[in-house]
Amino acid sequence: MAYQTYPAPGPQPGAEQPRVRPRILPGFGLRGPRREKHVLTVEDLGALSFPVGDDGVLIGEDVQQQPAVLGLFRPSAYDLVLVGGVWTAQIIALRAAATGARIAVETARSQLWGPMAQAAGGGQPCVTIHQVGRLGPQGASVNSPVLVVRDLGVRPPRSRLSAAPWQTTLTLLPYLGPNAARVLNAADLVGVQRVSPQEAELIGRVLSLGPQDVASLPTLGDDMTLWTTRMRRQYVRAIAGQAEQQVLGGPRRMD
Repeated sequence: MAYQTYPAPGPQPGAEQPRVRPRILPGFGLRGPRREKHVLTVEDLGALSFPVGDDGVLIGEDVQQQPAVLGLFRPSAYDLVLVGGVWTAQIIALRAAATGARIAVETARSQLWGPMAQAAGGGQPCVTIHQVGRLGPQGASVNSPVLVVRDLGVRPPRSRLSAAPWQTTLTLLPYLGPNAARVLNAADLVGVQRVSPQEAELIGRVLSLGPQDVASLPTLGDDMTLWTTRMRRQYVRAIAGQAEQQVLGGPRRMD
């Protein structure tokens, strides 16, 4: 049995051609205006620079007056110790809150933290204050990281809060106590402000600091902090903005 073939249907000669709309690829948006391409000579490429730094919280500037950034929140628990004043701890807490983190402060000095907690977050409860031993699980997550500040004097008790991803603990020591070596050794990062020569010697032994760093610690200004691990160390000057100064006042080592 034979089959007869027919031509494929199409526009007839002289018929009006249908308008074909340009197909827009999904995810690429509308076609923009046509512009001439930007062209650089090889000689001009050397003038390009892109100041990209680490991701984290801006805590001040280094000795080269470059931004110093602290990566506070990580997919694993992270422990910091600051041998210093409440002012520096509050600067860090305020700037962490500005990035969207929640701040939980465990302290017996609620009178020092109350004004900062009320001013932070523009009325949102992003900073909460808890009595000693009353801090419960915080439910930290990648979308809601938590900074736990423990302001519990020179002999902070062991935390009842379990370590968790995206939860960072900042333990504030006004000066070194009897268990300082244990606390410093357990930290992932240590910040040291001005301390006595005897304290500087102890910190130098625990953290393997060089003689020059040990000698500089008793002379640091109120706004200076040495942030150190056993592999790297950096001096950072905290510079408060106008709004931070209205809430916290000027830098001070002791409260």
